[in-house]
Amino acid sequence: MSLSPHRAVRTTVAVLGAAGLIALGSTPTAFADQTAPDLALGDIAPVDGVKPGSTFDRPVVVANNGTASADKVWVQYSVTRGLDYAEVPSNCRTHQVPSYDEMTAKSNVVCAFDQELEPGKAYTPATPLAFKALDNALNDVLRVSVWDIDPPLDDAATPPVAGTAAAVKLVESQAGGKASEEAVDVPVTAVNTADWQVRGADLEGAVGDVVTLKVKFTNAGPAWVLTDEGDPVRKVLITPPAGTSVVKSDGFCDAEDGTYVCGTNQRWVNEGEGGLYTFQLKIDKQVEGAKGSVELGSADRPFDPEKGNDRDDITLDVKSAGSTGGTGDGSTGSGTAGSGTAGSGSDSAGGNQPAARSGELAETGSTPAAAVGTAAAAMVAVGGALLVRRRGTLARG
Repeated sequence: MSLSPHRAVRTTVAVLGAAGLIALGSTPTAFADQTAPDLALGDIAPVDGVKPGSTFDRPVVVANNGTASADKVWVQYSVTRGLDYAEVPSNCRTHQVPSYDEMTAKSNVVCAFDQELEPGKAYTPATPLAFKALDNALNDVLRVSVWDIDPPLDDAATPPVAGTAAAVKLVESQAGGKASEEAVDVPVTAVNTADWQVRGADLEGAVGDVVTLKVKFTNAGPAWVLTDEGDPVRKVLITPPAGTSVVKSDGFCDAEDGTYVCGTNQRWVNEGEGGLYTFQLKIDKQVEGAKGSVELGSADRPFDPEKGNDRDDITLDVKSAGSTGGTGDGSTGSGTAGSGTAGSGSDSAGGNQPAARSGELAETGSTPAAAVGTAAAAMVAVGGALLVRRRGTLARG
């Protein structure tokens, strides 16, 4: 069993202290056989098939595998955002840690047991801590860890709040099995669904125009979706209409044989949230009936039984020369996916999805500046005064 950070500190101090005494010519006779507690957790069974709104618990066994008693022990519980606590004892404190970087949001409870844990014995809370599955539960994680110091708070944590239920003590446990872990991750699966859907766009413009394409991915819930560490949360496949070329693609998309495979940098997507993918397309030529598409990847999604909104069209209406190019923001997609909750322009599920790029115009193709020049020339021809306006650079939308 590897040393925890706090045990490593304790060991380092002991060794440095001994080295100091040796340097002074005084070696402690008891150094070779010094004793210490060694706390560990027993296995905890997974939780499968829990229903949203219901409660459950899991017995936790803490063993002292060391050769000396532990005067006090702390047990920390941590749950992902589809879970919560039914009630919290008064000898426990709750705090929240929001999601940041690649870490999911967590709700933590730290229980302090101010009692002796004798060497060679195992203990368990007299009343197991109860958890509840929320409406958005699906694939969640309960993490339990044991400490011989008060666990330090994350820098982003909220101030701890003491529980209000009756305090709980540890009692001696006769549970069999080996206790060897300082932390145990417990998978918690709920009977729930998450409706993933996409929405395309209707584009229009003239040959030579550069138009903005925005397509949306949404998790309409009710569950949030958390994948295993290292697995991508989703793949969205975007195929631009024939007769167009991509001037600028979304930063989370890679080209593969004329189709763009888009993903995210996080492994979860919250309910009611999603992502917006933005492209700049140049209309190279008119192709009758040109139509692209956006669709979810083929990866198995057993939590998503609704397949009718997994694909939508990207249409293109090429106007006659001189017309102003338009944009497609996903608001009028022709498929059934258009009925769901639209993305907000930022990817809360992915944390850093750069959805605000739609305002930039490419350096090639016609731009609104051409229309301004034509209007000015017409005004001069009829003797009107020329109004010069300073045009600001379009901001990222």
